Amino acid sequence: MTPEWIDMAAARGAIAAGRDRSSALYERAQHAADGDAMRHAFIRRFDGAAGVAAFVDAQRQAGAPLPPLAGLAVSVKDLFDVAGQVATAGSVVLADRPPASADAPAVARLRAAGAALVGHTNMTEFAFSGVGINPHHGTPLNPATARLDATPRIPGGSTSGGAVSVAAGAAWAALGSDTGGSIRIPAALQGLVGFKSTARRVPTDGCVPLSTTLDTACAITRSVRDAVLVDGILAARTATLAARPLRALRLALPTTTMLDALDAGVARAFDRAIDTLRGAGATIEEVTLPELDRLSRLQVAGGFAAAESWAWHRRLLAAHEADYDPRVAQRIRRGAAIGTADYIDLIEARRAWIAALEPRLRGFDALLSPTVAIVAPAIAPLVESDAAFHAANALLLRNTSVVNMLDGCALSMPCHAAGELPVGLMVWSAAMQDETVLDASLAIEVALAAAPSAPPRG
Repeated sequence: MTPEWIDMAAARGAIAAGRDRSSALYERAQHAADGDAMRHAFIRRFDGAAGVAAFVDAQRQAGAPLPPLAGLAVSVKDLFDVAGQVATAGSVVLADRPPASADAPAVARLRAAGAALVGHTNMTEFAFSGVGINPHHGTPLNPATARLDATPRIPGGSTSGGAVSVAAGAAWAALGSDTGGSIRIPAALQGLVGFKSTARRVPTDGCVPLSTTLDTACAITRSVRDAVLVDGILAARTATLAARPLRALRLALPTTTMLDALDAGVARAFDRAIDTLRGAGATIEEVTLPELDRLSRLQVAGGFAAAESWAWHRRLLAAHEADYDPRVAQRIRRGAAIGTADYIDLIEARRAWIAALEPRLRGFDALLSPTVAIVAPAIAPLVESDAAFHAANALLLRNTSVVNMLDGCALSMPCHAAGELPVGLMVWSAAMQDETVLDASLAIEVALAAAPSAPPRG
């Protein structure tokens, strides 16, 4: 990747100005896709992407308008239907499904916007963990941490391969899903941007479900402005952003739960980011949110993910449980103990929890938290020990899952310094505050990029 074209917006601008070609950028992405950093990141590669890039070049040469995504490489999580392909959700039990007859709506919108769809990316089987380990297709290593130390570290999940495709330069954006943090966790652990929109804004039809209540179709990108671009395509709407400066923002810093048990690297990077934003003029107020302490009690039996995944998987498990990742099967089976009355109680409890929390967020443009409490842990201990795996998974999901239960929106952006393991800053709010969160995130990104400790890009 040419360093000058650091994100999709810059690459598109270079194509529009004639300084680069879609085909040339596609070839560079394919070269990256063949590299060691992408080992285990794709489950299958698609034919036809080179033709999309070539067609965009030909259209531009003929004077036609450049499509929004300009023939640039975009990867697709192995949950989403792509016409002519079999989406297997990172499993082997779905390998015999017939190929999709049509694109999922999210995929169709990307294709119509000129994306060169390059392949289905690896993931946690059925999207059921934030770690990113896959025993069937291998686990892609975290390419961002590999540049810093020799310890093989997790990519984060469940959109593991999608994040790796962006971090390694094989794609400019990655379509994925976020049920409890599956976009934001790998983005945070790999130094990328992940935007989880309000769930209802993007259809999840044509996507293997984990939780029909919480699933969100969204994307990982290299910058906040790319997140704005891709979200607009997925949501089929043009964002109206106020472009408010940082000094005009009123931001909340929750001190309940989300700052607990931070490892030293996360605490250092997050505190430094908050100091930078305050120094740049942002109003940041510490707030207590006692509702966050009550959230774990709502999900003690497994929550929506267990109940709703059990409904979808129970027949498959009866016939093919030996072919599942045992850790995934165990978590799905928790849903068997959740009765109809329990499920209805959970729906009502969530509704009451949201009604209690939302008024506390009013008056703030957004809230700020660490995306994940820990930096990417080493893979080996989590493969070898169930206890280590479940402890890490709980910490990885703790902060991000708050937003899913809130039915809210959130963006994770890097806030670490050069030479540090990646750390994410999460900017979040309640349902349908997407444009406010994106607007605030643009201003925050500018301030962090201008700081002496700015994280590396590209």
